[in-house]
Amino acid sequence: MKLTANTIPAFLLLAGFASALTVRQDSTSHLLQPRRTKSLLISPAAQPALPTIQEATAAAAAAGLNLDNIQGDILIGMKKNQELFYFFSIADAAAFKPKLASDILPLITTTTQLLQVSTQPTTMLNIAFSATGLSALGITDSLGDADFAGGQFAALTALGDPGSTNWVPQFAGTNIHGVMLFASDTVANIDAAVASVESALGSSITKLYTLAGAVRPGSEAGHEPFGFLDGISNPAVEGFIATPLPGQAPVAAGTILLGESGDTGTRPAWAQDGSFLAFRQLSQLVPEFNKFLTDNPIVMDGLTPQQGSDLLGARMMGRWKSGAPVDLSPVFDDPVLGADPTRNNNFTFEHDGVNLATNQTFCPFAAHIRKTRPRADLGTPEDAIHHIIRAGIPYGPEVSDQEAASNTTTTERGLAFVAYQSNLANGFQFLQQIWANKPNFVHTGEGYDPIVGADAGAPRVVTGLDPTNSTKSLTLPIDFIVSRGGEYFFAPSLSAINTTLSV
Repeated sequence: MKLTANTIPAFLLLAGFASALTVRQDSTSHLLQPRRTKSLLISPAAQPALPTIQEATAAAAAAGLNLDNIQGDILIGMKKNQELFYFFSIADAAAFKPKLASDILPLITTTTQLLQVSTQPTTMLNIAFSATGLSALGITDSLGDADFAGGQFAALTALGDPGSTNWVPQFAGTNIHGVMLFASDTVANIDAAVASVESALGSSITKLYTLAGAVRPGSEAGHEPFGFLDGISNPAVEGFIATPLPGQAPVAAGTILLGESGDTGTRPAWAQDGSFLAFRQLSQLVPEFNKFLTDNPIVMDGLTPQQGSDLLGARMMGRWKSGAPVDLSPVFDDPVLGADPTRNNNFTFEHDGVNLATNQTFCPFAAHIRKTRPRADLGTPEDAIHHIIRAGIPYGPEVSDQEAASNTTTTERGLAFVAYQSNLANGFQFLQQIWANKPNFVHTGEGYDPIVGADAGAPRVVTGLDPTNSTKSLTLPIDFIVSRGGEYFFAPSLSAINTTLSV
């Protein structure tokens, strides 16, 4: 993304910061002046809708949750329109810390602000710090998470990466101290916000790397680069969503937020209402994936080769591109079902008269959505500790005609993967290492997750993808999703920034 050269004059910038802080501290919401007439977020019909401000306020009050203290991206999910991830190191902590309080804190967008268009900023800003970043700020407290303390680079073998060969160089190591998340409905808005923040922070930080993401165009809005509708199965967090949709997993606030009910870790008091942010840049080989589907169609009576290829892709994912689950629509896509949030997540993999432990007619055991949320496979009621809030966004251009014709990726595209949780070992790292990458989870011999499962770049074997022969195996010759690395961050509450990180 190109950054604009123009910056806002310093006196106007500081006046804006002061004004924003005054508005936030004033509890009389009627004094808020409308800042937008159009939301900076997208809202695909098939994804769980955000609660209204009235619903969220009531839920938060009942649970004792302070939505004004929680950074907005954590509970919002995959609803950004345009987003820039700005990775930085702290060059001068003594200069950065007061600027964090005076210049950045007033601009940080809270959960409450994002729930109404009238209180949304022109550009959302959130910030998070790596373990080395907290150390650079002089924070010596343990946050009670060994994976966060070690950083993602130390976990690359456990995550199935073939070393750091494919990693963006800036991620290889522990040099990244933090990430700022800028989100809006236009690139121009983000560019202006980045320029303003860079001007304010000056030489106290060093920009190391940026990655720009954007919702896909037209009818593909909300779909990831392979074409599948995304973000359907985010959980309902207590204190934010009072009434979960059918099939939506209710989770305690402490599953996502440190120091809240359900968080079993030992945390310093100032860490309350923060969350661990797992970031991964996942390159997706879309032409190669499509070629694999074309070459390996499922052969069934009544299916054309194209329908057979579409069915294979749907069974690999566990959903059709519309979002309809194969567990409810096992042979053909059902776009009406896919677009209905009251039905598209309402299943457990159980069916009357069908043996859950052996039958793969409806949904393969290895399907991505089943590997990462086994539902009834692990018994009911469902264990809620392994849920995460997914808040990523696609990056890179659409597939070109030349790439499609040659079945070869020449320009990188993929998903800027973001997951929030209070415990990385129970959250993202568990889902990737223990579930997606284990060929014998939950059922012996099912193979790897065919979408995100990884074995250090080696070919992966999957069974159960052919509904006519559940013992038939299929070898995935390459990883269609290639890890480009990432880092683990802590997204602190606003009070933590004010009382601990900036002093």
